[in-house]
Amino acid sequence: MAKRTPLYEEHLRLGAKIVEFGGWDMPVLYTSIIDEHLAVRKNAGVFDVSHMGEIEFTGSGALQCVNYLTVNNAAALADGQAQYSMLLNEQGNVVDDIIVYRFNAERFIFVVNASNIEKDFRWIISHKKGNTLINNRSDDFALIAFQGPKAVSILKDLTDISLDDLASFYFRQGAFNKRENCIIARTGYTGEDGFEIFCSPKGAPAIWHQILERGKSQGVMPAGLGARDTLRMEMKYSLYGHEITDETNPLEAGLGWVVKLDKPFDFVGKEALLKIKQEGLKRKLVGFKMTERGIARAGCDIIANEKKVGFVTSGTMSPSLQESIGIGYVPTELSHEGDKFFIDIRGHLRQAMVVKTPFYKK
Repeated sequence: MAKRTPLYEEHLRLGAKIVEFGGWDMPVLYTSIIDEHLAVRKNAGVFDVSHMGEIEFTGSGALQCVNYLTVNNAAALADGQAQYSMLLNEQGNVVDDIIVYRFNAERFIFVVNASNIEKDFRWIISHKKGNTLINNRSDDFALIAFQGPKAVSILKDLTDISLDDLASFYFRQGAFNKRENCIIARTGYTGEDGFEIFCSPKGAPAIWHQILERGKSQGVMPAGLGARDTLRMEMKYSLYGHEITDETNPLEAGLGWVVKLDKPFDFVGKEALLKIKQEGLKRKLVGFKMTERGIARAGCDIIANEKKVGFVTSGTMSPSLQESIGIGYVPTELSHEGDKFFIDIRGHLRQAMVVKTPFYKK
């Protein structure tokens, strides 16, 4: 049976279409994906992302352990700062992509993908180092994302946390509406300014309701997983299970900027990545636009010289651009801006062209 977030009843009250995602009953849309997508781009949207997992590290060895498990350099973080990072296996492929939150040198929290919570926790426990206590605290948190250009002006009236000077990928703790203690991070997955609010499961419905009520007159809408997906595709943000998997490495996925091969700490997968880098990449993840009619979907074959050379990882009709866009793996020699190939869409070959990303620019 699928799990339900603390906001499940709120979604039903709003008439959401519920689907199973990563073992959870989640809202895919409330009105339409396009309306919700455009609300986030123009005003703001509220997402329930309570299905995401939280894994906490505490103790004198927490920093050492985090740096061994992750590809980025956690030692570069200040207290109250977050960073995008990844867990790799010994082959250099992606176990999961995560956000690392540093509270202090002896307390960190990983936010991990919903479908990977148990897998990640087992992997972390089997690879832990040093004097560190590791707990899966996913049931202790609800998580609400509030994204869009109006998010700051609306949210700052609801919390005693100063948001105007909260920089991107930093977070603060305080009270929401003078009652609910929470953590507000300036992070997100849409390409817009915005925040992610960590709170207790019990307090989540009140926060959700207050944001929607305060933002209603300014065009704020609840947004489901459908809009979350189209928004991240327009930015070419990777989604685990699509662009990154345990069969892909971060270098070919275009995420080499996250990997700190020169950090003064060993990490799981480092030797494999050094070998991959030395040998050179055989394929790369690219963004493309369809130059002929058709929408590329995940799993479609990419064809060049009458043979399969790659595959589509994600694709959609962009609500912001009104163009058919996609993401996929192609041979390195076909990965340059302007390179062309064909997408096999239900047995019909349709031409596509590699373009510069992100697709959507403010």
